[in-house]
Amino acid sequence: MSETALQIVRRVLLPVSLLLGVMVLLGVLVTRVFARTWPFTVEDAVNRELAADRTGGWNDVSLVFSTLASTQMIVVVTVLVALALRLWLKRWREPLFLCAAVIAQALVFLLTTLAIDRQRPAVEHMDVSPPTSSFPSGHTSAAVALYVGIAVLMALRARSTGAKVGWWSLLLTVPLGVALTRMYRGMHHPSDVVASFLNGGTCVLIMARAVLDRGLRWRRAKLPTVGRPALSTRS
Repeated sequence: MSETALQIVRRVLLPVSLLLGVMVLLGVLVTRVFARTWPFTVEDAVNRELAADRTGGWNDVSLVFSTLASTQMIVVVTVLVALALRLWLKRWREPLFLCAAVIAQALVFLLTTLAIDRQRPAVEHMDVSPPTSSFPSGHTSAAVALYVGIAVLMALRARSTGAKVGWWSLLLTVPLGVALTRMYRGMHHPSDVVASFLNGGTCVLIMARAVLDRGLRWRRAKLPTVGRPALSTRS
């Protein structure tokens, strides 16, 4: 096995596989082992309270956030941002990081829904229910991977603490809004969206370590050592 293939297995495939195992285990605990234990016993009450508080204005706001995390929108935004990063930075490392994070969370999400069969909340659903389990939330997971991934890249390029805080504050608003929206619209339980933050956030971390961190170390290794005399080859 080549060194590159070995690094991919160790830095990407193994961590993502471990994450999948954790997500499936969490799904089993939430839906079977602790289903009748607090706080999971009050999840239905939370969904009913959110459904009872629906208004026309909040319905419109929730639709905006839900649309931002739809499959079509996630694909379009990921491709456009990746292309913009490529044109801006003149390299593929950052676009690869972002695309890999989004793809990884999608794979973990889909495989988890195949293993965990959880019904949607027992309230009126404002969207058409996709044929996947309620656990975890695909919208939330994708929003976390995409918008937190962008926040990581922007924060790395920012030259001041204020700019970093600004990027994080702006971009974190999207996944947080999506999480609340999916519960408000009756599509997910609270534990579904919490698990999705784990999925999306961990995929960002895995790809940052595999792609961005390795690139930073490689660039440092290429920098000339200052103040250290070169070894002479003369005898």
